[in-house]
This record gives sequence, C-alpha cells and structure tokens, in this order.
Amino acid sequence: MRTYTIALAGNPNTGKSTLFNALTGLKQHTGNWSGKTVNLARGYYEYQDTRFQFIDLPGTYSLFSNSADEEVARDYIIFEKPDVTLLVLDSTALERSLNLALQVLEMTDRVIVCLNLMDEAKKKGIKIDARKLAKDLGVPVIPISARNNEGLDILSEQLLLMCTGQTTTMPYRMKYNEEMEAQIARLESELRDIFGSEYPARWLAIRLLDGDQKLIATLKSRLSASQKGGITFGTAKALGSSNSHHSC
Repeated sequence: MRTYTIALAGNPNTGKSTLFNALTGLKQHTGNWSGKTVNLARGYYEYQDTRFQFIDLPGTYSLFSNSADEEVARDYIIFEKPDVTLLVLDSTALERSLNLALQVLEMTDRVIVCLNLMDEAKKKGIKIDARKLAKDLGVPVIPISARNNEGLDILSEQLLLMCTGQTTTMPYRMKYNEEMEAQIARLESELRDIFGSEYPARWLAIRLLDGDQKLIATLKSRLSASQKGGITFGTAKALGSSNSHHSC
C-alpha cells in the first residue's frame, strides 16, 4: 500500500489538532524534532487503499524562523517535502489565517486549504465563497468542521487526487516593486544554479534578501552534508542590497 506524507500547518487554535485526531484516531505518536524541544505528532489514516501519514506541525502565525516552532514548521515543509501541505484556516477569522497561507503558497505548490470551524462561522453569520477563494489562491479550498466530522470525505478525496497527480495548482504569489523583483530574480537564478529544483528558489531568494540568518546557516549545513561544500553562494552582491545587510 502506497503511503503519502501530509503536513498539517496552521495558526494556533484553528482546530488543526482536532482534524489530526479525527483522521488518525489512535494511530499516532509524538516525538521531538531532531535537535529541538518541539514535539511533532505523527499519525496514519487509510482511504481507498491508500495510506496517509499525517505530520501535525507546530501551530504558528508565520514561518519566518523567529521561534523554534516556526523554524521546525518551515524546515519540514521546505526540506522534508511532504506530498501535500494541508493548511488549516479558521473560518471565523480568515483574514488572520491568510497571512500564514500566503507564506506557505510561496514555499510549495502542493497545498490544500481547509476552511475549518465552518459550523462556528455559520453561527456568526459568516459566509465564505470557497470556490472564489480557491480561484484567488490557486489551490483547492475545502470547507470542513473537524469536530463534527463534516467535509472529511471530500477532503480525503482531494488529498488522494493531489497525491496521485490528478490535481494541478497555480498558487498565488506575492508581487513586489520593480526593484525588489529584479533583486529576487537575480538571486533566484544564482540559487537555481546551486540547488537546481531541489528547493523553491524564489522563496529562498526572498528570505535571504530579508537576512534570514538561520535559514542561511541551514542551507550551508545541507550543502556541506550533501558533499557540496565546495560550492559557495555567489550571492554577496545581491544580499548586500538595501533590503539586507547580510551575506553568506
């Protein structure tokens, strides 16, 4: 039986862990992320002769590596490359959840958005056009209520379709001013020369221009571990822009 890996991401208190528990039941365990005190819960769920391994990432409001939780969630999506990143958003406070969603859409195109707590949104008179949101974000959007087991069959079907390559996406990507886009494009080209298609070059370029020292250290470590230590970043000029005073 083929097993696909699904990363569950979302803000705290969006019902992410409730969805994890609803799908995996007792087929789960918790362990520490390597070198961190952050716990990752892992569980399994079977649907139509397919096995899904769910990884419940720490709840975060961003993925800028400002905390151990953010760093673990970010590194898992970028470096472990789950088959799908399942974004759990709070339907009652969608504008707050979309900040994280836009960050994840910069990192991977294998994304499904879950509009959780739809039962609470209905009680508050909140209406969300899931089809329009899916069109705007460029990825599937599934309304659910995890605690009431509503919408989970539709979600399971969409997970299967995406994992088996039957769903294509065109994730929304932020556009910046002309000068910033030129810097991103230049650095993106250099990163592609180093990493090929192994990592999302545009997202890496944006983070490096922002001076993300933890990410720079992680990338250097991975270059060394993969015996590419002789390759150095030819990015000092790009990183010396007005947006960053760092280089690697």
